[in-house]
Order: sequence, then structure tokens, then C-alpha cells
Amino acid sequence: MKQNIRRQLAAAAWKIEARLATAEGGQAPRGGGGPEFSAGTVHYEIAKRSHAITCGGIGAMHQLANKVGLVEALNTRPRILQRRRPYSEADHILNIGYNALCGGLVLDDIELRRNDAAFLDALGARTIPDPTTAGDYCRRYQRDDIQQLMDAINKVRVGVWQRQPAAFFEGPARIDADGTLVGTTGECKQGMDVSYKGVWGYHPLVVSLANTGEPLFIVNRSGNRPSYEGAPECFVRAIALCRQAGWKDVLLRGDTDFSQTKYFDRWDADGVRFVFGYDASQPMVARADAVEEAEYRELVRRADAAHAERTTRAKQPWIKEQIVREREFLNLCLAREDLAEFEYRPRNASQSYRIVVLRKTIVEERGQRCIGQDYRYFFYVTNDRTMTPEQVVREANDRCNQENLHAQLKGGARALRAPLNTLEANWAYMVIVALAWSLKAWFALMLPVAPRWRAQHEADRTRVLRMEFRTFVQRFMLVPAQIIRTGRRLIYRLLAWRPDLSVFFRLLDAL
Repeated sequence: MKQNIRRQLAAAAWKIEARLATAEGGQAPRGGGGPEFSAGTVHYEIAKRSHAITCGGIGAMHQLANKVGLVEALNTRPRILQRRRPYSEADHILNIGYNALCGGLVLDDIELRRNDAAFLDALGARTIPDPTTAGDYCRRYQRDDIQQLMDAINKVRVGVWQRQPAAFFEGPARIDADGTLVGTTGECKQGMDVSYKGVWGYHPLVVSLANTGEPLFIVNRSGNRPSYEGAPECFVRAIALCRQAGWKDVLLRGDTDFSQTKYFDRWDADGVRFVFGYDASQPMVARADAVEEAEYRELVRRADAAHAERTTRAKQPWIKEQIVREREFLNLCLAREDLAEFEYRPRNASQSYRIVVLRKTIVEERGQRCIGQDYRYFFYVTNDRTMTPEQVVREANDRCNQENLHAQLKGGARALRAPLNTLEANWAYMVIVALAWSLKAWFALMLPVAPRWRAQHEADRTRVLRMEFRTFVQRFMLVPAQIIRTGRRLIYRLLAWRPDLSVFFRLLDAL
């Protein structure tokens, strides 16, 4: 980072800290007791010579896309356009992805940027595709084209992974899979169907890498399709990607729908570990009941262990619990959790696998009266015999973090939406908008780590990697910037200070 930029950032930070410091502990109101928001008559004008954009971070993201080879890869395949008039494949795809990064919520928001001369100058574009053209582009995709698009993006993704230090590959590559419902109120969307929850729409499968939170594959399906449909094929491709990048150890995770026993032997022979939930069927519960009581041992959660070690502060009252007890609703209380394990050979497997059983003791209460006790069983199947039962349960529970990724793809980047009229068009839209989330992850992974500030820089990388999409957009993208074209230079002059600009400029140095 240049010394003058470093000084400017430090001066801006000092100014805002000094301004906020006067408010610590409260301060006297303004003279006359007026409100703090004291702006009176406001006058608006339009600049004649200078112009600016609200999303000053878009230039860095476009530089990042060029640096990692994304623009070149998107122009190589898939071949959707017969000829350019004037936009290339990358122009169409990045136009939709950048719309999400600039805070756009729907395709129609592209029209705002299309009519913004400063935004066009910021990307060096004469024009960008309008919302109708963007939708028509997505409708051109067929299944094979979408697979090629995901392969092109994943090829770039592997290149980003290979730039990481050796420590990045020390643990296992954890590949998660789950389906999520994308509802729609539309009446004419081809390929939609009604789900088991009674919701009309689609049921895409998301296969992701838990280490970085990146969606590797998105497979759109009708709303009535089961969660596991298409998962084995995606697992095979995801395993190949991780091994190509440099991971030696791969761990597959999923809920009970993904414990497809006919693939267990194949994965085990390939040296792939897995932890899946397993159905609590009547025979499995009978096996768990047959386990000697002495073989069960209590499960202590990490949060409970940490809570016991630290000094606790007074908790807020449990309002919901109080209402349930006062009105004598049936209240199910978890009393304790116990673990055991046994060997089991599934019907479609040629060898036995390890089953870890989690037994939860549930106490039934009404008001202050205990009216009964029951056991509930949860089963996990794995081919790893080195992990403790606690570690197996932890891996299965950590897989639930993928629900947060689904939430970000739905409500943050808004990739898991169905704005178009066919299954394939909406599938292409999901993959393209999810690219905005991947660019956020690559932003974090490309941040350099200086040996002198290793701890702080690694903490910054982790923070940005785990950051919610909306927070990322607010902190790094929506920074107002003046756009200046002078000679052969395109200058983004940032007009506001943000607390994370030091991280932003470190990325620019790396690019």
C-alpha cells in the first residue's frame, strides 16, 4: 500500500474516532435542546463535470475477475452466442453477477446501472445488456451448457485454491450437499412442481465446500424431486476438483437423504471418508435399544464445556419457557445425550460400516409436573474408524452450517430465485448470480498475508470469508467513488472512508 494512502486512511480513522469519542458516556444536547439530526433546508445540485458511482468497489472486483482468469474462462465456454452484438459471453454473465454485487435485487435493477454514465465509464463499457437481454441470454441455456458454465467457473476456482499456502490443505476438504426449496407464485413457470410441503416451485441441489463456503455445483430440479437426486454425480465431480487443487483427504457430509448405501463401497475404495445421517427406522432403533447401558456415555457439547470453564454472567429470563409453563403446554425438555456405536452392514453394501447412535433423553412436562420420559435416537454412518463418536456427531452437526449458505444465496445474493419462465433458464440464473458469492470468497482468499502481521491478516481473511453477503456489499462495494478518465488511466477516487478500506487496498496491492 502506498504511503500517502496509508496516511490518508489513518487520518480518516483518527478523525472519526475523535468525533465519536466525544459521545462516549453521553454528551450535552445541542443549544436550545434541538434534535441531533439538525440539518435544515437542503439544496440539491447536479455536477457538471465530475461524476461518481455509489459502488466504488466494482472496479476491484472486475480486476479480480481478470486476475484469476474468470473473464477468459467465461469467453471460452460455454458457446451460447453465435456472434457478438457487441457483448461477449463474459459481458452477459458478469453483467448479471455485478448487479448482485452492486446491491441489485432483481434483473430490473440492471436498468439503473445501464443508464448511469459513470458506472459505464467505471467498467470501460459503451453500454451493458438491459434486463430483457439478460433474461433472454439465460433462456438460451440448455442442460449441457449449464454444466459447461459450472465447469468453467470451477476451473477458475481450482486456480484460486492452488494459490493458497500449504496450511490451506492441511485439514480435510469437507463437501456438503443438501436441497432447498425455491418457491414461486408464478403460474406459467415450466418445470415447477409442488413439494412435500405444499410449496410450488423448484428444489435445487447445492453442493458446496464447507472450508470456504463456496457453492461448487447447483442443480435445479422440479419441486417434487427428492433431495438426494443427482448428488452422487456431483460428489464425484467435487472430489475430483478438491484433489486437483491439492487436498489429499476428502470428507463427504449430508443428512439422512444422502446416505445412499449403494455408493458406500465405491467411496470407501476410493479413499473418501463420509459422515451421513442414517434413518432411525424400527430395526435401527431396536439395535440401539439392544446396546448395553454400560456402553453408552454422555455427550458433552463443546459449548457446554466452554460454558463450564468461564465465569458466567446473569442470563436474560426465558420468556417463552415461562409462558409454556404458566399455560401448562406440553413441554419437551432435553435432559441428557448419550453416545454408543455398533457395526452394521447396509443391504446394498458388501461390508459393514460404523454406526454412531445419539440417544437423547426427553422429559415431558406440563407446568411444573413431569408426566413422562422418552428416548429419541439419531444415527450417523461413517467409514472413518479413527474419529471418536463425539467427532462424528460434531461433523454431522457442522454440516448444518450449509443452511447458512442457503440463506445467503436466497436472501443475500438472491441467487436461489426463479425470475424466469423455464427450469433451465432459472438454473442458469442461479449459477450466474451465485458467481457473485464466489467472487466474495475469492476476494478473501486473494488477500495477501504479510509475515510481520500474519495473525491480523489471517483473521481478516477469515472474517471476510465468513462475512454475510449484505455486509460485504456494504463494507467493500458500496463505497462512493468519483470516476476520472485522464490520458490512458481510469481512476477511482474514493469519496468516503470505511473501516475496512485497509483490507480493500491490500487486495488491490495483490492484484
